[in-house]
Amino acid sequence: MIEPEPIFVIPTYRLRDVCETVERYDEVFWNSGHSPRIVVFDDSALANHEKYYRLLEATKTRSELYYVGPREKEAFTDFVKRRLRDRKLDAAVRNLFRPSYGGNRNFTLLYTLGSLVVSADDDMRPYALLEDSPESLAEDEISRGKLVKANTNGYTRRPMDILSAFADVLGKKVGEVPDNFAKGELVVDTAMELETNVCKGVTHENSLLLRKGKVSRGAVVKVAQTFRSGTNDIDALNFAEMYLDDPEQTDPDELNSVYVLVNFRPVVTNKNWRIDCGVAGYDNTVGLPPFFPTRLRFEDYGYRLWIQQPGIAAAHVDAAQTHVKNNYMRHPLAFDVFNEQVANLLKRKIQTTLTHVNDLSIEFDYEGEVTLQDSAEIIDRIREVHARTLACAAEATTDARRQALERFASTLEKAFYGFETDFFQQNLSRIVDDVVGDIRGAMELWPTLVEICYFRQHRKELPQTRVRNQKRT
Repeated sequence: MIEPEPIFVIPTYRLRDVCETVERYDEVFWNSGHSPRIVVFDDSALANHEKYYRLLEATKTRSELYYVGPREKEAFTDFVKRRLRDRKLDAAVRNLFRPSYGGNRNFTLLYTLGSLVVSADDDMRPYALLEDSPESLAEDEISRGKLVKANTNGYTRRPMDILSAFADVLGKKVGEVPDNFAKGELVVDTAMELETNVCKGVTHENSLLLRKGKVSRGAVVKVAQTFRSGTNDIDALNFAEMYLDDPEQTDPDELNSVYVLVNFRPVVTNKNWRIDCGVAGYDNTVGLPPFFPTRLRFEDYGYRLWIQQPGIAAAHVDAAQTHVKNNYMRHPLAFDVFNEQVANLLKRKIQTTLTHVNDLSIEFDYEGEVTLQDSAEIIDRIREVHARTLACAAEATTDARRQALERFASTLEKAFYGFETDFFQQNLSRIVDDVVGDIRGAMELWPTLVEICYFRQHRKELPQTRVRNQKRT
């Protein structure tokens, strides 16, 4: 029996730039012997859809290309509201699918029910940056990587057969995965805290270490990910610190270094605090929990908690992808720092109050309260960065860098409400309360939506458009 290929999805809000991503992956898929259905889930406003959809139609692919944009999403949510038959739930539906990192990904989960799915962000590429002279890994080491100056020699861009790598493990029991997979309790990143993935500080080299533990041979791999090169999974705050450390860097949104993998090997674990939804694969055959419907960059944090239940395993597959960090339509660095601080606070609160995990959701006791100590710790941390930024501006050797640093300091102060403790506390409390309410509403409503969409797909496809693009021969 030939197993169906995973569906490949690209969640995006940058319709202008997603075309290159589509063509790059399609080319690698074809060269590796695959031709999956490719679906672009677009979070653009209708005006941007009308402006840039023609670019998607101009792409050339061998795989069938489908599109779920503002009109298709509206038709889908209208269908869901009709089936729910309760107008009081309309607001909950809108929050669950609102334009956001998590909202867009929730569309991907319901559209791919009953299937294996592989997801890549619009600024990912299907190749790895690998050091030309790979080094052997230690016994407990799963991967090693380092930052090197961009445009230097010593590493090679190598295409990867992403789909085969995911097909090795997704939906399979641990006893069925290839023998070259290491097995253990969890993976520890030497550069990050375990539960929150907050960077411990600027580091130019890191390793992923396997913590020993027995993995049940009957556990099913529900979530997997590739390794990652290019722009590493680095905090916005550390990104800012690297900018301050480099006296030759002018633009804070650019990074003069790239993350190169020295070596890596696949692994299956009971837990996975390193889940990265930008380079992930999912066994969605019977449904999965929703992503947090938030504009903060921690939409996948619920999966790190959900994956810990018995009978479920996670994997790092035998492949890597590269992040190219697209700055188009990206928030200024200072506001990314703000969003990250809020997300880190929420991670700690949710993780420490987790009460229950089931097939399609998680439950926690945190109600959204923010203490004075919570806000004071954030303000003190950012004030130090602000003071250092002004000091670097005073020492800058060029007018361009000095002016850029002064702008960054000003934007940082604005993002954190002028460092006025009471004003920051008030706004932080409001934001956190809203996010927690949205997450709770999503978890309560989600099982019903999974049931609705599961039975719908047996009769008729959910609203989507076949892109009439050009076919490669």
